[in-house]
Amino acid sequence: MLEAALREGFHLPYSCRNGACGTCKGRIVSGDVRHEPYEAKALSETEKAAGLALFCRAVPEGPVVVLAREIGVAKDIVIKTVPCRVARMEKLAPDVMRLFLKLPQNERLLYLAGQYIDILLRDGRRRGFSIANAPSADEFLELHIRHVPGGVFSGHVFNAMQERALLRFEGPLGTFFLRDDTDKPVILMAAGTGFAPIKAIVEQALTAESERPLHLYWGGRTRADLYLHDLALEWAARHPRIRYTPVLSRPAAEDAWTGRTGHVQEAIAADWPDLSGFEVYGSGPPRMIEAAKGVLARKGLPEDAFYYDAFEPAQDPVAPP
Repeated sequence: MLEAALREGFHLPYSCRNGACGTCKGRIVSGDVRHEPYEAKALSETEKAAGLALFCRAVPEGPVVVLAREIGVAKDIVIKTVPCRVARMEKLAPDVMRLFLKLPQNERLLYLAGQYIDILLRDGRRRGFSIANAPSADEFLELHIRHVPGGVFSGHVFNAMQERALLRFEGPLGTFFLRDDTDKPVILMAAGTGFAPIKAIVEQALTAESERPLHLYWGGRTRADLYLHDLALEWAARHPRIRYTPVLSRPAAEDAWTGRTGHVQEAIAADWPDLSGFEVYGSGPPRMIEAAKGVLARKGLPEDAFYYDAFEPAQDPVAPP
């Protein structure tokens, strides 16, 4: 249903497209659907019985009427398939590679800061990665790719890919981007390479000279997971409206870490006892997003003020693309 809606120009909220995050959840007003496999945490049996469905996994059995929220600002964004070349590769951490993709000379990708693209593999599979640079600086598309043990594409990137390699992608995709219809202060919550879309959002806010306060919380296990820590420190040092709080859950002895520890969502809750007047944008694994929903709701964050991009890396050891 989600695929059909997007094809016909209806921009429904979505993120993972594989039944893991629950972003695309909506109500079936009439008609019947069957669900392809999805993760139980994204749609409970109680919600399903109440008429809710995951549009990314719901297949209509006939005419269906749904009630869903449409994202108006995304209507001008055209999803297309584009060839590109790997212009530069930079290892940001032992397990994080930054790719800079160059589009053909006459091609430009119109996107919103926070959206992602799907790299199209030769066997038809896809790998989604957030665009890590703002649309205002689009000479290249920047991706942050974590090396996943057994991962087809990430293994290829770390072990075989070379600069000037050719790729194809589809995009832009997703509805994770900063809403500009309010002046509420913003909390940005990232875990690991979930920093990529947050980086694009911050850079776009700086370019637009937005006056909205931004407080970035970036969580990782060890110091190495904060692979652009100095950049975030620089933002906070140079721009009074930006604050930065790094949080490590399992700092190594060699990290000599003296900063915050624990889970990133708990750090936010500790710092802000009343979130009723905020918007929160979270990017990271579904388990972090799910934990944050409950923690932040107890601090007064309205459900419709929490925007998130939940993703899990694919793990399927097959020959590289």
